Amino acid sequence: MEQVTFNQVVSKGCGLDVHQKVVVATIEGEGIRKETREFGTFTSSLTELRDWLLGHGITHVAMESTGVYWKPVYHILEPTGMKVWIVNARHVKYVPGHKTDKKDSAWLCKLLLAGLLKPSYIPPREQRELRDLTRYRKKLIENISANKNRINRILEDCNVKLSSVMSNTSGVVATKLIDKLIDGKQVTMEDIDQVYHRKLQATKEELLEACNGYTTEHHVFMLQTIRADIASIESFISKIDTRIKEMLAPYENVCELLKEVPGLNTKSVEDLVAEIGLDMSVFPNEKHLCSWAGIAPGNNESAGKKKVDA
Repeated sequence: MEQVTFNQVVSKGCGLDVHQKVVVATIEGEGIRKETREFGTFTSSLTELRDWLLGHGITHVAMESTGVYWKPVYHILEPTGMKVWIVNARHVKYVPGHKTDKKDSAWLCKLLLAGLLKPSYIPPREQRELRDLTRYRKKLIENISANKNRINRILEDCNVKLSSVMSNTSGVVATKLIDKLIDGKQVTMEDIDQVYHRKLQATKEELLEACNGYTTEHHVFMLQTIRADIASIESFISKIDTRIKEMLAPYENVCELLKEVPGLNTKSVEDLVAEIGLDMSVFPNEKHLCSWAGIAPGNNESAGKKKVDA
């Protein structure tokens, strides 16, 4: 079979095939002999990999972005000054034949030296840490919404029909009435008089009737447990909010300018900065930004027919 050769663009490079327990590295370039070695994925082994690459004067490293196993390797190699490229696995699929880890790393190295790889955009460490916080906060907020839905389902099981007479069971009035029920107390007309206001479409009598359900000891226990869980999650969100504000303090003036955009509030600005950053020079134009953010339509055409991905 004819050997595939490319013109060399990178002087000294390394291809990494990263797995959960092992990293296969192939180095090649000017003044060094092609060599393939295997390393473990413990920190001591990755440090040994780093020292081995530095000892051979490697300037560029390429590895696939499959799973999350590349992240520890990236964290070890990032501060060294080497250009560490994370490439899409679909772009570097090995030629047909017997597939092995050594062949994969050697193929990556060959493509890297030939300048045929395109690195993915990896945000700076500060932005990656900020992104971890905002994404975790989003998950916690989703958990609170799920817990509120659980409360509504339990109330329906109790035949408490607040959702039938009120458009929003998360509002101030509904929350106070539900808290009464969660505390195991009976809602009275006096309780409704204390929270009622004219903007409510339901009458006082309808609210009282809606709160008159069949609440058992089990229902009260479940409602109290879920309410405690919500309070706990809200305290975690508060801590995350504080941490996010501390990280964005140096860029407060930029965040304030972004808040002037219609539809953007404090949280959405924080999420936006965490996802795309503040340095727009990393994107050649607005089309690249839309594509990277996943909001650009795909383009899959063959034989004059446009295909839709399933």
